[in-house]
Amino acid sequence: MSGGDKLDFEIRPNPRPVDAAERAALMVDPGFGRVFTDHMVTARYAEGKGWYEARVEARAPIQMDPASAVLHYAQEIFEGLKAYRNADGTVTMFRPEANAERFSTSATRLAMPHLPEGAFVDSLRRLIDIDRDWIPTNGEDSLYLRPFMFANEVFLGVRPAMEYLYVVIASPVGSYFKNGIKPVNVWVSPDYTRAAPGGTGAAKCGGNYAASLLPQQQAAANGCDQVVFLDAVEQRWIDELGGMNIFFVYDDGTLVTPPLGTILPGITREAVMRLATDAGRAVIERPVAFDEWQRDAESGRIRETFACGTAAVITPIGEVRFEGGAFKLGDGGFGEVTMGLRKQLVDIQRGRTADPYGWVHKVL
Repeated sequence: MSGGDKLDFEIRPNPRPVDAAERAALMVDPGFGRVFTDHMVTARYAEGKGWYEARVEARAPIQMDPASAVLHYAQEIFEGLKAYRNADGTVTMFRPEANAERFSTSATRLAMPHLPEGAFVDSLRRLIDIDRDWIPTNGEDSLYLRPFMFANEVFLGVRPAMEYLYVVIASPVGSYFKNGIKPVNVWVSPDYTRAAPGGTGAAKCGGNYAASLLPQQQAAANGCDQVVFLDAVEQRWIDELGGMNIFFVYDDGTLVTPPLGTILPGITREAVMRLATDAGRAVIERPVAFDEWQRDAESGRIRETFACGTAAVITPIGEVRFEGGAFKLGDGGFGEVTMGLRKQLVDIQRGRTADPYGWVHKVL
């Protein structure tokens, strides 16, 4: 079924797709991750056989044996990216090759097989093509793509599995935050950390996100939209949010962001660094202590802080809450640098301005 960097996808159109009227109603207010398209991509892997049975087929439940390895030992990785319908009618993705590369890096860390990067990108193109009617026309909405892979060998034993299933599903989405684009409040977790040196922090695996759910509940209980994690060693240095990277904007225009190692190498993070650098701003990767963040925000040295990721794009942070207090970033509103970078990035993603970086990948 495979050859080189590609897989031969068999196309099996859904014989009972959602009718046009129902699809239109679902897409009026899709929320995030609640509405799904008619099809999915699947491909199987077996040790000694390689990739086989690559298909685009009707989205349907996956039959699993209760002894499937992923249910017991959590061998699972995923990615997230978007397809956009532009004003000229074209459909594009943003840097899918970078997602393919990170998917391979995550697979290495979780002792899983590599899906050829060309096959990864091709699987996205094929799903977008067959489900093109699900791509929103609203300028702020998009089609969210979720490729993932998990161990489905039937066995109980602590070792890498020998069989895997790769799947891609798609969902028309609106804003990641239910109230739309606005400054968010964040809660600094006093009890829990996201990842330790040598752990899986740099891999995009489900376990990292499962570990963030309880502290995210605590954040919500404290009136916050997201949780901020400190490092696992000293419980002092800013790590990242539950699902986003973080940037600090200083009064001289410099951007500072925590270094890689225990945090996810965000694709949006990398794009922000490039845009800011090309605009003449200094961009520095270095550890930022929580007390430094508070002190410099209160003195005005840190003017803005924002979070970034595929789902949330670039989101301003208005207030930071922690056990015993709180502080604001600037006036708690939309920072000029934050929103300027957001507009620049979104305009490139949606084809409203030139893409000098070759980030935009045309699909249709």
